Amino acid sequence: MNRLLINYLSGVLKRGSLEIIDAKGKRHRFGDGSGIPVRVRFTTAAAERAVLSNPELKLGETFMDGSFVVEQGSIYDFLEVVLQNVGSGGRSWWMRAIYRLRVMTRRLRQWNTPFRSRQNVAHHYDLDGRLYSLFLDSDQQYSCAYFETPDTSLEEAQIAKKRHLAAKLALAPGQKILDIGSGWGGLGLYLATHADVDVTGVTLSEEQHKVSNARAAALNLADRTRFKLQDYRALKTQFDRIISVGMFEHVGVGHFQEYFDKARELLTEDGVMVLHAIGRFDLPGETNSWIQKYIFPGGYIPALSEVFPAIEKAGLKVTDVEILRLHYAETLKAWRERFLARRAEAVALYDEAFCRMWEFYLAASETAFRYQDMMIFQIQIVRDQNALPLTRDYIWQAEEALRLRDHAGQRPSLKIAGGG
Repeated sequence: MNRLLINYLSGVLKRGSLEIIDAKGKRHRFGDGSGIPVRVRFTTAAAERAVLSNPELKLGETFMDGSFVVEQGSIYDFLEVVLQNVGSGGRSWWMRAIYRLRVMTRRLRQWNTPFRSRQNVAHHYDLDGRLYSLFLDSDQQYSCAYFETPDTSLEEAQIAKKRHLAAKLALAPGQKILDIGSGWGGLGLYLATHADVDVTGVTLSEEQHKVSNARAAALNLADRTRFKLQDYRALKTQFDRIISVGMFEHVGVGHFQEYFDKARELLTEDGVMVLHAIGRFDLPGETNSWIQKYIFPGGYIPALSEVFPAIEKAGLKVTDVEILRLHYAETLKAWRERFLARRAEAVALYDEAFCRMWEFYLAASETAFRYQDMMIFQIQIVRDQNALPLTRDYIWQAEEALRLRDHAGQRPSLKIAGGG
C-alpha cells in the first residue's frame, strides 16, 4: 500500500480496530484494537491511489465500483472508525488544498437558477418511488424525525416532527399555509387535517407532485390542499404561514438573500414562518464532493452565520431557534437499517452499484451527524414581532393538544390566542 496512505492513517487512527488489505494482499492494522473489528480490501493499486489523492470523492466511488470492499463489518462501521478519530478535521495538506479550492468555487456549483434547480431535484427525487418506500415511514417523510424518547419508533418520531413544527406555526383555522418543498405531501396533509387550514405546497419533483395530489384527493382534501409543480420564486400570493422542511439545503449559498427576500414578500404582515434545515456547527464550508456529484447536485449545508445575515437583510425577525443535534443521526440509522433489510428489492429496482451508492449515502450521512458537526436547525421568523404570544407557552400547549389527539386518532382544531 502506498507509503503516504500508511503514514497518514497511522497518524490519525488512534482508536478502534481497522485492518486494510492492500492490492498486493498485504495486511495493515490501525487503531488500538478496541471496538468492532473492521476489515477492508483494495482490489487494485489504482483504487489505493485514487482514495489517497481525494478520499472525499474517491472512497465512495471505489466502494460503488467494487474496488474497495468491506470484508468484515459494514461500510458504516468503516466510516465510523475513521470519523470518530478525525471528526470534521484530519485532512492532510493536499486534502486541505482541494477543500479550500472547492470552498472558493462553491458558488459556481450552487448557481441554482429555476432551470438548474429543477434538474437537481429530478436527479434525486424523481427516482422510482418504490425505492423510497423501502426505508421511509408510511407517510414518506424524507427529513429529520423528532425522537421524543430513546425508544421512539421511526413512525412515531415522524409524527412527532410534524406535531413539533405545527405547534411552532401558531396555527388558527382558516389560515393560508405555504409549504416550500412539500415532498410527498405528508406535512401539508397533516396541517390541513389537524388545524383546518388551507395548504398550498410547491415542489419541483414531478414524482412528488403526482403522489401528493393523489393523496390529497384520496383523503377528500383537494378543495383545501393543493400541490403545485412550481418554483417558490414564481409565487405571487401572500400566506399567513410558511413552512419549509428539508428544502433550504438545495437553495445554494448565492441564493440565500433571494430566498429570504421572497419569503418576506410572500408572508403577510402578521405572518409566521418556520424553517427546518440541515446546518453545520462549524464554520462555513462546502458540500462533500461525492454527495454533491451523486446525491444532491447544487446542494449546500450552511452555517448559521451564513443564514442569519440574509434573514436580517430581508427585514425579517428571528423569534425562536432550536437545534436538534442527534435526531437526524437516529433517523438515518433507522433508514439505513430498513434499507439494508430490503436491499434485494432495491437491487431488483436498479442494480448492485446503485445499491452500494445508496448504502454509502445513508452511512456517510449518519456518520456526518455523529462525528462531523452536522445538526438540524428550526428557525421561527416573522415580519412583526407582535405576531406571536409573549411567551413560548403556546408552543408546548399546542403540541400537547396535537399529541393527545394524534394518540386518540382525532382531528384537533387549534386556536392560538393573541399576539405579543
